[in-house]
Amino acid sequence: MSDDNLWYEGIPFPKKGYNTEILRKAREALVIKDEDVLIITFPKSGTHWLVEILCLIHSKGDTKWIQSVPTWERSPWIETEPRFASANKKEGPRLLSSHLPSHLFPKSFFSSKAKVIYLIRNPKDVIISGYFFWSSVNFAKKPKSLEQFLECFLEGNVPYRSWFDHVHGWVSMRERENFLMLSYEELKWDTERTAGKICQFLGKKVEPEELSLILKNSSFEVMKENKMSNFSMMKSQYLVHTNPLMRKGITGDWKNYFMVAQAEAFDKLFQEKMADLPPELFPWE
Repeated sequence: MSDDNLWYEGIPFPKKGYNTEILRKAREALVIKDEDVLIITFPKSGTHWLVEILCLIHSKGDTKWIQSVPTWERSPWIETEPRFASANKKEGPRLLSSHLPSHLFPKSFFSSKAKVIYLIRNPKDVIISGYFFWSSVNFAKKPKSLEQFLECFLEGNVPYRSWFDHVHGWVSMRERENFLMLSYEELKWDTERTAGKICQFLGKKVEPEELSLILKNSSFEVMKENKMSNFSMMKSQYLVHTNPLMRKGITGDWKNYFMVAQAEAFDKLFQEKMADLPPELFPWE
């Protein structure tokens, strides 16, 4: 898949919506402010769900913002050509999103007090979600088959390169006070508790009734019907409008697609690649 990508510093990016000048500016020139909140993920790890939750925490459950402003304007991607300028000119505390690996992230962040939430997901589910997503977009080369995409993923020949390297880079910061690491799985299994953890990390106090509204209005069902959150407003040059960003919203979907031999081979590689990290960081089965 990487043959048709834009390469920057050894990392492949889709050609549409990205250019090397913006990627350079994001790293060298974008000033991250102490009051900013940054959402960082490897693609297909639950980014848009986390954006929705954070927007609703900010509004204490009020839906006016999430129903009137598209996701990509509420929390612009700092490395994309259309959104870099939007992120750069935003005033006040900003909510920003990124899939960048740590070594390409804005240098100004590392000396700031800005808060980062790093969301990880079972990479086998990332593969399945990624396969269907990249098959449904018009800004990157489509995979020929799930088998091919799995092979590319293992080799790091997918946009943003290696999941294993991405996680290693960001998880190394997990002891910092301004860094919160979460998993898609814990967010799915106990959304209320995890949302409470996010509020505590951000220093946001929400009342029980406000938390109920946050949980209700960030649910998969509600998000799928919200045109500001389901990306149905995105231009056709980017997406095939079959709503690829809101496919299932579940954990463990990989079991419906992986063959036993594939799962065993992946688990073996995972153990080798992540042997230096505590197993409790990865709560999936």
